[in-house]
This record gives sequence, C-alpha cells and structure tokens, in this order.
Amino acid sequence: MRHKWTMLCFAALTLWLATPAEPSTGDLGSIIERFVTTRFPDATSHFWVVNSTQWDDDEIVVDVNTVVQERFKREPTESRFLLLIVEGKVAGAQNIPLDSPPDCQPEAQSQT
Repeated sequence: MRHKWTMLCFAALTLWLATPAEPSTGDLGSIIERFVTTRFPDATSHFWVVNSTQWDDDEIVVDVNTVVQERFKREPTESRFLLLIVEGKVAGAQNIPLDSPPDCQPEAQSQT
C-alpha cells in the first residue's frame, strides 16, 4: 500500500512541475490580475469585471472595469481599460472613459 501512495505522490509532483509558470491565453483571470496589481501597486484591495472579449487567433482584446482601493484615499478609484493580450501577456493597454462604449472593431481583412 505504501508503494502505491509513493507512486501517486510522484505522479502528482511530476504533473505539478510540468505545468507552465506563465499564463496562457486561456488563463485570462491571471493575466488581468497581474495587470491590475502591476498598474496599482499600492492598492489595499481591488476587484475587476470583464465587460467583453474579442478573440482573433492568438490575440485577445479585453474590455475590463477595475475598482481599486488605494492607501490614503477615502474613495475607491474606478477605471476602465482595453487590454491587448498576445501570447499570454498584456501587449498594450488603453485607459478609456467609464461611460462610453469602446470604439474597437476587428481589423478589416485585406483582399489581394
């Protein structure tokens, strides 16, 4: 019985070590969380909400609202961003007004 537990623990450890450390395009939550904590390093708390996403092969455009409570501020800071995520990393970020719809459309395909 002990041998089975040893093998099971070894298999679990092998799978855990084989898991990639960097988030993939499928791990949107981790990518957004990393962006928010990097953008607001002095925040005491925060949360974010994805409004919409637009997928184009390996690129993702994410419309996200953030609410951040920063140190020494009474009121939380609300922000809205469009994030361009390429290969599991934020390649670009644009701060947009909270009350306006984003003006983003998929690129027109050129016909040759």
